[in-house]
Amino acid sequence: MIVCESGGLRVRTVDAGRLRLDGGAMFGVVPKPLWSARIQPDERNRIELAMRCLLIESDERVVLVDTGLGHKEDEKFREIYGVENEGQPSRLEDSLRAAGVDPESVDTVVCTHLHFDHAGGATRREPDGAIVPAFSRARYVIRRGEWDFAHQTNERVRASYRTGNFEPLAAAGMVDFVDEDREVAPGIQVVRTPGHTPHHQSVIVRAGELTVFYPADLAPTHAHLPLPWMMGYDVEPLVTLESKRTWLSRAGTEGWRIVLCHDPLIATGVARPAARGGCELMEVRRDGESTG
Repeated sequence: MIVCESGGLRVRTVDAGRLRLDGGAMFGVVPKPLWSARIQPDERNRIELAMRCLLIESDERVVLVDTGLGHKEDEKFREIYGVENEGQPSRLEDSLRAAGVDPESVDTVVCTHLHFDHAGGATRREPDGAIVPAFSRARYVIRRGEWDFAHQTNERVRASYRTGNFEPLAAAGMVDFVDEDREVAPGIQVVRTPGHTPHHQSVIVRAGELTVFYPADLAPTHAHLPLPWMMGYDVEPLVTLESKRTWLSRAGTEGWRIVLCHDPLIATGVARPAARGGCELMEVRRDGESTG
């Protein structure tokens, strides 16, 4: 769907498929009677989640933010996580082509972090079994701290990182490491938003007078916009709280349009200040609805 066209930039969402994760893990200490009133779980206590990426185009650049899960995982993995992303080779590429964008034209891929549901589509498996970069012309923008964190063997976090999703990028010499908040293309800025992981980053797009904010897993669904509603997956939840207080409050005060990566229904909405801090959404749009 088109999020906005302004200032020489076209910003769109791209569908990379669906998966299901445990509702309790997605909402941490929030009691089930509260979170299930917003997102209903299935019989296995899993909730359906989108894998919604961001595509930003100008006359000179084609930038993709996050890549979904990809197609490399086996059937057991796909069944556990309720993955639905079939395509050629996955739904991400099909969605790009449906939007009139050749995947080979993508020249920049921004990875908000390297968890498998955000970075899995960064690489693909060839018929001979080799794993190679999925976007052969692209530079992949990754936080250096996130890269280092993804390589540790800590039992708490290692299941979320699968090295086949990112090691081939470095082997091919296609990674641009960033240490500071900065523009990665005209009008497109990465900012560190730690908590979910220590070096998680979000993306701000300045399109003319409009600002689009892609918080990624800082606020994966509309139900995570209230400040204390955080995931059990967050490795530093108190840090997440302060990141949300800073960035969601700013989004609300300045009226940014937020794009939600995992919300199964709401793709985007305009932020306004919430009574208890952070922000809430108005002018919400679902996939398939343009915002103009």
